[in-house]
Amino acid sequence: MFAPVRSVHFIGIAGTAMASAAAAMQERGFSITGSDQNIYPPMSGFLAARGIAVSTPYHADNLSHHPDLVVVGNAISRGNPEAEAVLDQRLRYCSLPELLKEFFIRGRRSLVVSGTHGKTTTTSLLAWTLQHAGLDPSFLIGGIPRNLQQGARFTHSEWFVIEGDEYDTAFFDKRSKFVHYLPELVVMNNLEFDHADIFPSLQDIQLAFRRLAVLVPRNGLLLANGDDPNLAPVLADAPCPVLTFGLGSANAVRAENLALLPDRSLFSVGDVQFQIPLTGEFNVRNAMAVVAAARRCNIPDDAVQAAFDSFLGIARRMDVRGIAGGVTVVDDFAHHPTALRETLRALRIRFPGQRLWAVFEPRSNTTRRNVFQSDLAEALSLSDRVVVAMVARMDLLKPEERLDPARLIRDIEAANVPAAYLPDAPAIVSHVAHLARPGDVVCVFSNGSFDDLHGRLLRTLG
Repeated sequence: MFAPVRSVHFIGIAGTAMASAAAAMQERGFSITGSDQNIYPPMSGFLAARGIAVSTPYHADNLSHHPDLVVVGNAISRGNPEAEAVLDQRLRYCSLPELLKEFFIRGRRSLVVSGTHGKTTTTSLLAWTLQHAGLDPSFLIGGIPRNLQQGARFTHSEWFVIEGDEYDTAFFDKRSKFVHYLPELVVMNNLEFDHADIFPSLQDIQLAFRRLAVLVPRNGLLLANGDDPNLAPVLADAPCPVLTFGLGSANAVRAENLALLPDRSLFSVGDVQFQIPLTGEFNVRNAMAVVAAARRCNIPDDAVQAAFDSFLGIARRMDVRGIAGGVTVVDDFAHHPTALRETLRALRIRFPGQRLWAVFEPRSNTTRRNVFQSDLAEALSLSDRVVVAMVARMDLLKPEERLDPARLIRDIEAANVPAAYLPDAPAIVSHVAHLARPGDVVCVFSNGSFDDLHGRLLRTLG
């Protein structure tokens, strides 16, 4: 289906992965156009610097040049005028994961990092380890690793490191994205219920991970968290070699002698000592997956440690945005109750003895719903003060499906943690500025921009 192709149009080109793929296709000699509803920095500048024409808004006329192939972004749905034009005109089209598979991954050694939590950190750490070892990998990551300074890069190396997202591929392909990535090695960090908008149950998510395991060849490897009971059914019938990692004694790769310190975490695997400049037990598990994957790639342990030593972290993962008025403002992407809980525990280690605020925006398709009603209260209650923002797009959910913010606040306060439900960023800034005191740590949890809440807090507190 991909030959001959000379011109490619990207619907939804302003996304980081879409823009990076478009630029890489242009470098390979293809004629590239694209469209989006809105385009803004940094990707607007990224595309402009490469001379890639971007049309806005979406319109059927943007396809009047009849491109040989149309790449349809994950956010595009039926009703989009360009998606409708593609179908009406019988144009050749594919998803971004399909494009990656055929133009960038096939014939290479694909390392796919999957799991409900820790994908971005683990993928970033693995990509940096390969880079530091001189392997010059291609990578596609759902975040911005500071060492690599971009979320996607396409090289001529035989190695491709990719974050394996379980979310669906496109409006016309409801399989998980990761089934397209031709894995030689798969990391399964963990497995929990999430994405309630597309997965009816935990069993449906386990089925998606089984479909990924089925794609690992006999000469490949599935690296899995052996401590996670939700992964056990996936591993039990995996048709490929399986190696488990974790803290339990039954794991083939086992971390021992843990020391969780404010500025780093230490652990040993057998006789080899490792340390990472990251805080918390969950980051030890992420690093263990990288140790096991790097060994599979024949990277010596001392080279792995050298990469760990120089790792600078990832934007929006326990990311200190600044200190104002003696108050430290932290940005974190966590939105699942487990991620909230583990991040708050890690922050307790990183900032011992300091009063900890959790400011949470229920924005994801799962946390807007009541499936985690009690779990969210339990997780947020690990902080000393809680602020919950307005539930995003609440009117689009049936009343019986919605997260109940009043109950959430009551449950948090029942745990003797003061909590407030506030309508918007200005109200939250006013509330925090009035009650915060020097030495406090305010962690803002959101998978969106949260109306620049971090910057607003720093400006007001300063």
